[in-house]
Amino acid sequence: MGMILTLALCAASLAAGDLDPADELPLPPEGKQFRLVWNDEFDGTELDETKWEVPPDAPRRDGWWMRQAITLDGRGHLVISTLKDGDRYVDGCVRTRGKFEHAFGYYVARIRLQSEPGHWPAFWLYNHCEGNIGNGGVDGAEIDIMEKPWLDGRVNHAIHWDGYGAEHQSEGKVADVAGLMDGYHTYALWWSPTDYVFYIDGQETWRTRAGGICREPLYIKLSDEIGTWGGDIGAANLPDSFLVDYVRVYDMVDAGPAE
Repeated sequence: MGMILTLALCAASLAAGDLDPADELPLPPEGKQFRLVWNDEFDGTELDETKWEVPPDAPRRDGWWMRQAITLDGRGHLVISTLKDGDRYVDGCVRTRGKFEHAFGYYVARIRLQSEPGHWPAFWLYNHCEGNIGNGGVDGAEIDIMEKPWLDGRVNHAIHWDGYGAEHQSEGKVADVAGLMDGYHTYALWWSPTDYVFYIDGQETWRTRAGGICREPLYIKLSDEIGTWGGDIGAANLPDSFLVDYVRVYDMVDAGPAE
């Protein structure tokens, strides 16, 4: 698809043009443009609960997802922490379930990664339709834009479909990009009707049609997981955290009259 072969710094809309930093977006075909349709810049000191839901406190993998792990730092960042609370290891999740559920588009988050082993952040799309079986991922998928269990340049991208039981199927790609453990970097997905295309810092890292392209609305999740994939949490110097500068979603629309 020609629109996703080349990357260019595009003005998405008047609103998107005011965003700082601006995003690198796939170059649209003639007569089309990207328009910002949803975003959170994490300004202020309280999570915007018109946009995000925090799951109830509950066990999750080798730890607990708890609200105490979710904060804003007052400097424009969401902070998802990993800490020890008594004999429990605690981290957390935010999601747009019931508030923003969307099919297709360009999804991007600017993230500063964790520094300690034993836990792993993720930026992903999900809905209960992932449990539908028999039509591949067309009628439901989990799309892992970024999972980061390693303290090096490796990043996992993945698609899951047909539930999580005996029928479960998936396909993934481990990208390796130098310098990711330092500072902020962008992780993005261009979900078009024909392809999933993944990007790190504006550079394509994986392209796939695994399972067929999902047509169902999905919601956004930012989460941290404690478990063996991330190493030994007992070796971590806690508290640790990963920070999210922003999350933005763009749709491709017809371009307006030229200025």
